Amino acid sequence: MKFLFDENISYRIVKKLKSSLPDCVHVSQTPLKYASTDRNIWEYAKTKHYIIVTFDEDFKDLANLLSFPPKVILLKRRNCSTDFIVMLLQNRREAITVFHKSETEGLMEIF
Repeated sequence: MKFLFDENISYRIVKKLKSSLPDCVHVSQTPLKYASTDRNIWEYAKTKHYIIVTFDEDFKDLANLLSFPPKVILLKRRNCSTDFIVMLLQNRREAITVFHKSETEGLMEIF
């Protein structure tokens, strides 16, 4: 699984997840850099086979409009630390793996 973290999540998350999820990258580490449009991020993730991880509800709208790929993990918890996000993703790794393999699901919301 490859994860692309949206710019609304700290870039520090990549370093914290590299050992367990070596194929993760932050938008700031891509040619997109900062302030890319959601649609640009969507197209990049689609081309490079990433799952987008975000707090941004606009990606839910894109998922409903355009279907997948790419798949989107929408984090529904606000104002949480990077360490908490790491814990959320690691605790739900099995469910994320099932989501990743699903041929019918393109959006996963984590509360």
